[in-house]
Amino acid sequence: MKSTVTTIAKITPELVEHLHSVRDYIRFGTSRFNEAKLYFGHGNDNAWDDALALVLHALHLGRDGREEILDARLTPGEGRAILALFIRRIEGRMPVPYLTGEAWFAGLKFTVDERVLIPRSPIAELIEAGFSPWLADEPTAILDLCTGGGCIGIGCAYAFPAAEVVLSDISADALVVAGENIEQHELASRVTAVESDLFESIDQRFDLIVSNPPYVDAADYGAMPAEYHCEPALALESGEDGLDFTRRLLREAPTYLNDGGVLVVEVGNSAAHLEKAFPDVPFTWLEFERGGYGVFVLTQAELVEHGAIFAE
Repeated sequence: MKSTVTTIAKITPELVEHLHSVRDYIRFGTSRFNEAKLYFGHGNDNAWDDALALVLHALHLGRDGREEILDARLTPGEGRAILALFIRRIEGRMPVPYLTGEAWFAGLKFTVDERVLIPRSPIAELIEAGFSPWLADEPTAILDLCTGGGCIGIGCAYAFPAAEVVLSDISADALVVAGENIEQHELASRVTAVESDLFESIDQRFDLIVSNPPYVDAADYGAMPAEYHCEPALALESGEDGLDFTRRLLREAPTYLNDGGVLVVEVGNSAAHLEKAFPDVPFTWLEFERGGYGVFVLTQAELVEHGAIFAE
């Protein structure tokens, strides 16, 4: 903690007299972030990209600022705005997407804040591939269960233009953000949001159910970097082994899938717990080109076949 206090103390309003260009502020932020030993795992994986994102945001330059701007001189007000973001990043360990209010997923921009997880699921690759080869036919009804800000379900709506998509979450606060993203992407005619504890308020069947539910076990949650504790615990924690929600999902999902339907679920590090709990279930574990793990596929038929095991 001592090094963090020292680092913050180095970020003062007087710095605007010594930092002049965009390049100066990016370099300074990079140095301070590395010195503070921040964790990078919410869209960027290094201090330079975090500093760059905050500088471009403060200057209203978008995320693709051109190289020519690096030597542009800043006004004192612009400098103070950047330093204020740097302080929040260090002092609060606040992930960059919460500071900028936006995140990208499956090539799409989404509004995010502390009411929802920051999207980072490898399921984005499945969306971009149209869930091939798991779907025999293009789905007409899709459920994004535990939707948070709605990124997975809205991504699916783009991938399958004829599909009706339901975004479901137990958190009313999260659904407010999801609603903002539905409006942002002009998808209100095909995408709806429902407040529901699992399937409690769901009254239809789907060709595809996708879920990135809470799955972090107690040990992992306690050991996570401070940046993750800025996110809603409700969307992360799920009991001692991380499977409290997933067990319920496996029991109830067959009732809400059409014949030939598919269930896709991310369980991350809790994959080992899941295989130990259900050693006779043929989970298909997916591999991803851009990294990520712990995502399984089960068909409606497989869920029915092993229903007695899930009910125990």
